[in-house]
Amino acid sequence: MFTAAALLDIHDRAHQSLRKLFDHCAGFSDTELARELDGFGYPSIRLQLHHVMGAEEYWVGVLRSLMLVDERPEDFASMAALYSYRERVAAETVRWLRGASDAELNTRRKMTTWGGNERELMPAHIIVRTQTHIFQHQGQVAAMCRLLGKPIPAGLDFPLG
Repeated sequence: MFTAAALLDIHDRAHQSLRKLFDHCAGFSDTELARELDGFGYPSIRLQLHHVMGAEEYWVGVLRSLMLVDERPEDFASMAALYSYRERVAAETVRWLRGASDAELNTRRKMTTWGGNERELMPAHIIVRTQTHIFQHQGQVAAMCRLLGKPIPAGLDFPLG
């Protein structure tokens, strides 16, 4: 059984790591952030970072019976805009988790997803998915940073301390 407290802790730790990645990426110019690299589903650092936050926003929206898919990546062309987006999305996730009971988190319910599809999902699984998703794309951004000549420093794994 998942608890709101445990999910808040996971969220906080995942976003600690993500903030460090954002800080590293702030060392790139806007041109470097937008440079498209072959071999990645989202071909630039900027699009990767936008996608990570857009996915969290979308899924927390699903939990709230909202379809939040109208963010445009071109509106987030700078690290300053991406930082602001991350802060806003993370705060909304925290706000939702603080209002969720443990029973609500662990009870499957019908939710509407993209395309009007109804699915029976457990809210806790959605939250965990958004946080593991961060690390999937963090690995892709790390590879991009290496290709652009600025490898990320150690210490971006899920914080244990």
